[in-house]
Amino acid sequence: MNFESLGLDPRILKALKEKGYTTPSPIQQQAIPVVLSGQDLMAAAQTGTGKTAGFTLPMLQNLLKGQGARNNSVRALVLTPTRELAQQVADNVALYSKHLPIKSTVVYGGVKINPQMQKLRGGADVLVATPGRLLDLYQQNALKLDRLEILVLDEADRMLDMGFIHDLKKIVALIPKQRQTLLFSATFSNPIKELAERFVHAPQEVSVSPANTKAPTISHTVFEVDKPNKTKLLIHLIKQEGWRQVLVFSKTKHGANRIAKMLSAKDISAAAIHGDKSQNARTKALADFKAGSVQVLVATDIAARGIDISQLPYVVNFDLPKVPEDYVHRIGRTGRAGETGHAVSFVTEEDISELFAIERVIGELIERQVEPAFPPEKRLPESKLDTRPIKPKKPKKPKKPKTEQTSKATQAPAKLVATEPRKTPRRRKPQGDNAKQAR
Repeated sequence: MNFESLGLDPRILKALKEKGYTTPSPIQQQAIPVVLSGQDLMAAAQTGTGKTAGFTLPMLQNLLKGQGARNNSVRALVLTPTRELAQQVADNVALYSKHLPIKSTVVYGGVKINPQMQKLRGGADVLVATPGRLLDLYQQNALKLDRLEILVLDEADRMLDMGFIHDLKKIVALIPKQRQTLLFSATFSNPIKELAERFVHAPQEVSVSPANTKAPTISHTVFEVDKPNKTKLLIHLIKQEGWRQVLVFSKTKHGANRIAKMLSAKDISAAAIHGDKSQNARTKALADFKAGSVQVLVATDIAARGIDISQLPYVVNFDLPKVPEDYVHRIGRTGRAGETGHAVSFVTEEDISELFAIERVIGELIERQVEPAFPPEKRLPESKLDTRPIKPKKPKKPKKPKTEQTSKATQAPAKLVATEPRKTPRRRKPQGDNAKQAR
């Protein structure tokens, strides 16, 4: 099958050809016809499977049928959980619509809001947004959602995990009930099904891979190592193996900064991205990494969402993820679009329970190695695959909105008026039998 057989507009096919794309991925083969038909869609697809094009290509074609966006209005809205993912989706929309009379833009937090308001004045056929910034712009009357035709929830499972359910409910209440809704998620877990019942109408369901499975193009290995030697091992592998482009995951923001600093001290160009970095700094670090001027990018989980590099060869879990399901998302940054990739995880004695949890989630044991230059003081216990069913995790509860009473409670207390102190009656000493009881 090729893209021509899917019935896409010649101008979209031209953009695909210029990018070198000829054969649709499995998720694209299944999703594109459903979206073109105008039906609602629920799609389960892991990262790196081409799901962004799976909804972007037919969405653009459907938008060609109607009238262009009016001032401040939006025709199609794509919601994503993170800024990096929003920018990635926006880049794809711009790429595929380069020959179309389609206007698109992206909005997210961490940057000034005024330039985003100005871009929306002329309207947008496609708006890619994070939920919080979208609501900020709506409250400032910078955009209108009453003419929305298509709603896309990208990485819906991640949005639930990050506590966006309250914002999603607010947004859906602002848009027309008559619309096409497309929901993309790594899994069809119970929370996702509950979300679909609220937002999606009689959807077609497609799924291209079992939940929590790595792409077949990715090989992965565990290195047993003592905690003090993790950075030394990373430097050793980068230099000895000649790794030129490496994405490293750190559990904490401080850890990401420390790793990048230590790599730079050993003449390995490195940069860190995490939630405390400004959006401009994060964007620059990612651009430098893609361009090859930065050899190693050290990231936390949230900041790494949306990193899309077609030929990224190596991913390193310097720290194992707190949530075992995130392991698949992390290593899925490599081995994308049919390319091969390799993932390496550093495991210390403290991490063994996390390793067991990951192996249980992915349903396989990960090959282990020991680097002769940095052998652990003692070998880790062997893994035994736990095949018991995993209970679905509950989504993170959204923060409760401030009420009038709570806002009053947080205000500065009013000045006290000086009044005459109230006399407290003097307590009488117990006498007789009562005195004995008191003692």
